[in-house]
Amino acid sequence: MQDALVVFTPSGKRGRFPLGTPLLQAARQLGVDIDSVCGGRAICGRCQVTIGEGSFAKHGITSTAAHVSAFSATEERYRGKKGLASGRRLSCQATVQGDVVVDVPPESQVHRQVVRKRAEVRAIELDTLTRLHYIEVEEPDMHRQRGDFERVQEALERQWGLKGLTIDLEPLQMLQKHLRAGGWRLTVAVHKESRIVATWPGFHDRLYGIAIDIGSTTIAAHLCDMGTGEVLASSGMMNPQIRFGEDLMSRVSYSMMNPGGDAEMTAAVRGALDALAAELCAEAKIDPHDVLELVLVGNPIMHHLLLGIDPVELGGAPFALATDSAIEILARELDLAAVNPGARVYVLPCIAGHVGADCAGVVLSETPYLNDEITLVVDVGTNAEIVLGNKDRLLACSSPTGPAFEGAQIGHGQRAAPGAIERVRIDRETLEPRFKVIGCDLWSDEPGFAAATRKTGVTGICGSGIIEVIAEMYLAGILTQDGVIDGNLVARTPRIRAEGRTFSYLLHAGEPEIVIGQNDIRAIQLAKAALYAGARLLMDKLGIDKVDRVTLAGAFGSHIDPVHAMVLGMIPDCPLEKVSSAGNAAGTGARIALLNRKARAEIEDVVERIEKIETAIEPRFQEHFVAAMAIPHKTAPYPNLAAVVPLPAPKEVTGGAAGEGRRRRRAGG
Repeated sequence: MQDALVVFTPSGKRGRFPLGTPLLQAARQLGVDIDSVCGGRAICGRCQVTIGEGSFAKHGITSTAAHVSAFSATEERYRGKKGLASGRRLSCQATVQGDVVVDVPPESQVHRQVVRKRAEVRAIELDTLTRLHYIEVEEPDMHRQRGDFERVQEALERQWGLKGLTIDLEPLQMLQKHLRAGGWRLTVAVHKESRIVATWPGFHDRLYGIAIDIGSTTIAAHLCDMGTGEVLASSGMMNPQIRFGEDLMSRVSYSMMNPGGDAEMTAAVRGALDALAAELCAEAKIDPHDVLELVLVGNPIMHHLLLGIDPVELGGAPFALATDSAIEILARELDLAAVNPGARVYVLPCIAGHVGADCAGVVLSETPYLNDEITLVVDVGTNAEIVLGNKDRLLACSSPTGPAFEGAQIGHGQRAAPGAIERVRIDRETLEPRFKVIGCDLWSDEPGFAAATRKTGVTGICGSGIIEVIAEMYLAGILTQDGVIDGNLVARTPRIRAEGRTFSYLLHAGEPEIVIGQNDIRAIQLAKAALYAGARLLMDKLGIDKVDRVTLAGAFGSHIDPVHAMVLGMIPDCPLEKVSSAGNAAGTGARIALLNRKARAEIEDVVERIEKIETAIEPRFQEHFVAAMAIPHKTAPYPNLAAVVPLPAPKEVTGGAAGEGRRRRRAGG
């Protein structure tokens, strides 16, 4: 019987299966995380998946709905009784009929991702662009013929000193109804002291806004009370564009190779934003009609796709943006129906072709442009965005770290979810590990760990755990400075295993076994070398050899241990007490711009002054990249680190794969 290739996203797991194999069975054989309570009887409906449509260059596959079986009678009965969203299939019923890409949505996963972005606690001066004004309006008079809106204008001028206001069509359509329902008492929302964007009958004092950070992997949103600045609800979800490609360049490629692919990705992200807005309003128990402001940040490709702009020009030099200016539009222009029709959307400016509005949000949040200290700000993600400088000068670049830090390209890697290893320590004498997993406060060698993790299990290792285990392997002498596992240690511990010409380290001996292999180490070396090289290039441009402070931003950056990050050589040497996490600084910047009108003008001015450095055309980037492959670095000294952590003496091993894998990625991926 003929076999077909099946690729599951977002996990990236793949395998060949005979035609007729149920997708759920294929998923289970590959260890793909799909929920099912009824055991594949099409009763629970938890195993829903989406079939990819189009050419997926990254996977070397053309996928279509015709490459799985037609709806079965059982599936039709389920759809009739309980409903099934358009494009969804039950993986227990759909069988393999050809090469296919299968997306497992978050709600179909047993171990649903923990979206680790939160609203940081920060004082923000309230000065909103949209404000509420309660007025009492003169009733119509046969002897003084004036329209209702004109009398509202007069009332606003008389009672609030607001002159010459205009009005959106939707509130104009509702004006007469609201005036009469309120007994000629009315509350109006005025945007920029010039335009009425919403009305309510009588007195109304509730006004809300939403700040949203659109990451390539996750989307995080925060609902704010525009009167108090308080965050009333926060929520997040996986970016549904992941099914078109895990990294940014894969999504650009999808757009290039599939006519209308950009529109598909635009619709996906807009639908996600609308769902998030509705979820936030429901959680906070507020009327969506009261949401009148949204502020959005995202990297340049997310920015373009959100706005319905094909990102193809960002796929190659000179990486030209359609616009790098701030944008203000109506929510309905982005197909956002879960907020007031008159809601305004502000999108922060982009900095450069691969340094986006999310980085502008980080800059606004962390304000390096106000400080004397030379600060290195790194927003760690699939494409790291780096800013260096102080009040005198700021530089920015992007660096192609790829998805390894988020668990992709790692044999047992996964995104942050319950059961994922997130902390690791290795005994320097015995080489025995202990670890923590997400969802449990106990270390693996503490009493009660097995019972506490029985429900989730130990499922894999996420980004922070990968960084720590490799740094710990180096500190314990398991790794050489060049990142080669020392095979001579096989005689010392059974945790070192031969894997052909290379070796691996057994981190967890349970089910599943979690092993750190040579290819995993290479993937992290490539990622961290790209990150360091970008930072070092900016230091060259600024003419400095050291930085005063390092700030790690982003959902992932906030969970990185500074010591292990420096041991690995992700960042330049710096006093460890000056290395800190900014959490979701991009989201914080969006909240600042949501709640403070002056902040918008401020960041627009700062972005104009930031010097953009393109790593692709800088000869020294490759030089820095090669040197940074070593742990922590081939030549750069780390005196601050050495004062805190005893670093092992350099050693050489034979029979390793020291030269494998040193291929540099292109920026943006």
